[in-house]
Amino acid sequence: MVGSDRREHIRTAMSAKVRVVHETLGAFLFSTRDISDGGVFIVVESEPFHPEIGDRVTVQVQGLPVPAPILPMVVVRRTDDGYGLQFEDVHG
Repeated sequence: MVGSDRREHIRTAMSAKVRVVHETLGAFLFSTRDISDGGVFIVVESEPFHPEIGDRVTVQVQGLPVPAPILPMVVVRRTDDGYGLQFEDVHG
């Protein structure tokens, strides 16, 4: 482990458009910066998207030939340029 990087999963750089829906903040279209088996990082620029850590959202990849699944995720990290979202444990 290097420095404060406590991630369990290897991240892969990936830019994709995703639709993020928050119960009270509404629906937004963001770009991803990276993805891993544990979650995804979304880049938030000037959009009025300010969820709290622990908030639940749904995420759906856009622009595919068929509709992608809508996945439940949890906001787990905030940085200056976006948010880290973790896949909810669907087996839990």
